[in-house]
Amino acid sequence: MGEVDPAFIQDLEHRPKLEIIKAEGIPLIDLSVISSPNTNLDNSQALDGLVKEIGNACKNLGLFQVINHGVPLDKRQKIENASRQFFGQPLEEKRKVRRDERKVLGYYDTEHTKNVRDWKEVFDFAVKTPTIVPSSYEPDDREVTEWFNDQWPEYPLELREALEEYAKDVEKLAFKLLGLVALSLGLPENRFHGFFEDQTSFIRLNHYPPCPVPQLALGVGRHKDAGALTILAEDDVGGLEVKRKTDGEWIRVKPTPDAFIINIGDIIQVWSNDAYESVEHRVMVNSQRERFSIPFFFNPAHCTDVKPLEELTNEQNPVRYKPYNWGKFFVTRKRSNFKKLDVENIQIHHFRILESELADKLEGALSVK
Repeated sequence: MGEVDPAFIQDLEHRPKLEIIKAEGIPLIDLSVISSPNTNLDNSQALDGLVKEIGNACKNLGLFQVINHGVPLDKRQKIENASRQFFGQPLEEKRKVRRDERKVLGYYDTEHTKNVRDWKEVFDFAVKTPTIVPSSYEPDDREVTEWFNDQWPEYPLELREALEEYAKDVEKLAFKLLGLVALSLGLPENRFHGFFEDQTSFIRLNHYPPCPVPQLALGVGRHKDAGALTILAEDDVGGLEVKRKTDGEWIRVKPTPDAFIINIGDIIQVWSNDAYESVEHRVMVNSQRERFSIPFFFNPAHCTDVKPLEELTNEQNPVRYKPYNWGKFFVTRKRSNFKKLDVENIQIHHFRILESELADKLEGALSVK
């Protein structure tokens, strides 16, 4: 990436500490009980313990790891190898499939998080093609557009096949996990499934080159994922850090061979009315080794109005968020991929109902009784 551009430098308060605090107690959950594609989650008594584990992990940390997940190891190895081959090419070759505001899928190397440039390069792939999204972030514009996976590099030839095969297997896992999250909230297993019929999910190939100033820059700055779930595959280098809720310290998540890291996104936080909270995380870089990761961002259809579920709210637990349209939220967030914004990008806290309003609602409910 050449000389260090000041655009990469984090503000003093957000610069990483080079001493690592290793995470203790991150749940490692065995999914062998649901590895069969014919498992009926509602009827299996053996799932009670698993559902409880998922619920505790979502509530306490918002992140956990899974093993025996049903995604074939050879599919994961195939996409990991193709990713290394693609990013190993000269920059001019990769930029032949560079994305822009018109073609939003493909290669990119100037992405920003919290208006600071990330020390990484990526390749994005839509799980559903075409992916239908709003044409613009303007609230009164009702037009939609279609995104296609129409930018493919000449090398490696197997990249497209590897991504398509991997997407099918991880999508199956995503729906299983979504069902477990629903059950852990006391909901029917398929309560969320209808929101994903025309999903806007995508897979990202991440490459974090060695960085000469790991004390000043981040692979990805602090953030929370906007979607429902993220399913992350990573190599053995490590670098993912999560912000511990108890004391605000950043702790390192140690990679587990053949495991996936699952984190709860903002949509689950809103649907659950804060019963579960999305986890804030970031990615460290180092000066010696490159790192590769592959997140699967599980997102609902663009027409989804995200709001707390009626089943999870009542007079004593009033609605904490105003509804927002996922498609408009999604394309608004995408704007910061292509230019540095002068203001904070859109977040779910912009839709949070003020505590004073909640207190008034609760007081009113109690006085009625």
